This record gives sequence, C-alpha cells and structure tokens, in this order.
Amino acid sequence: MKKLAALFAVAFTLAVPLAGCNTWKGAGQDVQKAGEKMEDSGKKRQ
Repeated sequence: MKKLAALFAVAFTLAVPLAGCNTWKGAGQDVQKAGEKMEDSGKKRQ
C-alpha cells in the first residue's frame, strides 16, 4: 500500500509541471520579448 501511495505521489509531482509547460512556455516568450525591447532601447541611446 505504501508503494502505491509513493507511486501516486511521484506521478502527481511529475504531472503538474508537465501540464503547465504550455503556460511556462508562453511566459518565457513574453519575458524574452520584453528583454529584446530593452536591448533595442539601449542600442538606440548609444
């Protein structure tokens, strides 16, 4: 019974981040675009 509970705990722990991959990918793209805008702004001032 303990092994089954441990298996479910591990499966749940791995499933949650995988389910949120699409969300994290979108957030990463937003951060990347913001960084590019800051970089462009810095180049214009030089």
